[in-house]
Amino acid sequence: MQFGDRTALLALMIAASPVTAAAPAADEVAFRSLYRELVEIDSTRSAGGCTRAAEAMRARLLAGGIPAADTQILAPPGFPHDGGLVAVLHGRDRHAKAILLLAHIDVVEAKRADWQRDPFKLVEENGWFYARGASDDKAMAAVFTDSVIRFRQQGFQLRRDIKLALTCGEETPGESNTVRWLTQTQPQVLDAAFALNEGAGGELDAHEKPVALQIQAGEKVYQDFALEAADPGGHSSRPTRTNPIVRLSAGLARLGAYGFPVALIPATRAYFETQARLAAAPVAADIQAVLATPPDPAAVERLWTVNPAWNGMLRTTCVVTEISGGHAPNALPQQARANVNCRILPGVRISEVEQQIVRVLADDRITVAPTGDPGSQSPPPPLNEQILGPVRAVAATIWPGVPVVPTMSTGATDGRYLNATGVPTYGLSGMFHDAEGSHAHGLNERIRVRSLLDGRRFLYEVVKLYANAPD
Repeated sequence: MQFGDRTALLALMIAASPVTAAAPAADEVAFRSLYRELVEIDSTRSAGGCTRAAEAMRARLLAGGIPAADTQILAPPGFPHDGGLVAVLHGRDRHAKAILLLAHIDVVEAKRADWQRDPFKLVEENGWFYARGASDDKAMAAVFTDSVIRFRQQGFQLRRDIKLALTCGEETPGESNTVRWLTQTQPQVLDAAFALNEGAGGELDAHEKPVALQIQAGEKVYQDFALEAADPGGHSSRPTRTNPIVRLSAGLARLGAYGFPVALIPATRAYFETQARLAAAPVAADIQAVLATPPDPAAVERLWTVNPAWNGMLRTTCVVTEISGGHAPNALPQQARANVNCRILPGVRISEVEQQIVRVLADDRITVAPTGDPGSQSPPPPLNEQILGPVRAVAATIWPGVPVVPTMSTGATDGRYLNATGVPTYGLSGMFHDAEGSHAHGLNERIRVRSLLDGRRFLYEVVKLYANAPD
């Protein structure tokens, strides 16, 4: 049998039985070492960024047999410490478009004094890993790097190229962002048939039983607005009716009480239809009432109490996140400012949200202006059988009976840049969390050890199927 024939037979065997035997202990040990090294490199902006982490993962790829010519460290001009790693594992069909494995390696700041453990030392405790980046997003970065190494070492001749992109600036896009920069200047580097990214995991019940595996198709648009009220000020013994702090506070109270209209995209409708089958009877009834036309406002409010993330999936949200004002304790304020952070549903124009904020504030002496990077709208990527089929096949072997649930990210990921350039980007990790979540961006970030290892197994097999699939 020729090598090409063996490869074709292997592809058929994978398609028929997606999940291989459990990885040997040595293989898991190697992964844990890679994961630990990546997590323990402090890639916060204050510590100097991502280049050191990118170089460490490049060294892992080279040691695993990936040719140096197929790897590169790329950093935006003027940001040498914000380097990202791009590598290619070549497939046998040069005409088939690649699959992109995308994960960011920068992390949110973490102060040792605030944490129970050193945030940049990986701690395994009671079945959990703790560290900054243990989940967001070095878990996927480590799994993707490990998968590429294993594909190479095990000699798989995949049909499509696999591109690996470990990027920087996702947590601080206002500074520099690898994905934004590459899509603007070298779009061919990240061009692919589609990309796998962060943005969805899995849901565990109170007994740590998997109940739903999420796949994210579409995300909300991130946009900040600066609100400001101003006045000449004066002596605090001569109060006026135009106090900027009072005016802005009253307007923010009105904005805080306002709820944007409920609107469902296909992914969120499918998500809530599945949740209605999984939830307890009272919650399921409220979900059905929200799915109705028109949605029941009282049911919307009750679901918000049950799960704040659900409110974010149902509507555009705008929330005040920062406020400042005044200049002296014995003077009338001359200015009051607030930042309002909006997460806007796909298909809703940013200008429409700005106009609605103005209407809700109901005060023409409060100015409203968008700030930061302009939000990027893009259509949600399609969830067809080409995408869902491999996910369902592998999931059925690892988590029998657990449904695959489409969802929409209420946060913002680097997928927004890729979707806008025509590279459909899906959030898919296979890493399950309980109701408390991963504490991403907060104190004592964590991930279940089993969730990480199951996600490693899941992504490895799914990528293998994708890379061998026909057009």
